[in-house]
Amino acid sequence: MSLAFRDVACVRGGRMLFSGVSFGLGPGDAAVVTGPNGIGKSSLIRVAAGLLPPFDGAVTCDTDKALLTEASALDTDRTLAAALRFWASLDRTVDPGARVAAALEALDLGALADIPVRLLSTGQRRRAAIARVAASKAVVWLLDEPANGLDTHSITRLEALIAQHRTEGGIALVATHLPLAMPDALEIAL
Repeated sequence: MSLAFRDVACVRGGRMLFSGVSFGLGPGDAAVVTGPNGIGKSSLIRVAAGLLPPFDGAVTCDTDKALLTEASALDTDRTLAAALRFWASLDRTVDPGARVAAALEALDLGALADIPVRLLSTGQRRRAAIARVAASKAVVWLLDEPANGLDTHSITRLEALIAQHRTEGGIALVATHLPLAMPDALEIAL
């Protein structure tokens, strides 16, 4: 199970954002993509997800991926638990209910399970989107600015969740401008 970039370049709007990006991640590995706004951090995550083709180079991934972007991708009319179960069942998890319950607990959202997504605060929605990724059972987590909108306590929970994912053999590729504790993570400075 791996994710690899080989001499990847990305062009958006006729402008070269980055080129020559190469790295490989295996079980338990993580990489943090850093750099100023507009440099291409989110584009790199989208290239890894297969949503943007690389301008040059190649991306390979031989396992399931889960993507966190600015949008939560949760049905706002469903309760939080129902919205998460919908995604977990699409991901063909063995026990979607248990995975959702564990993700809700890990992100301190258990008390909000029966609340419609539309009534959640900005920080709660962000944690719910992270819970969607956690409940997916995907090996590769592609996280674009996961700490945006989170308070200090929630950032600590996010860091613990990423650490647990890595301990279980998961891979994390995280684009962020905020500091996140991810020991031994590869830094990809754009």
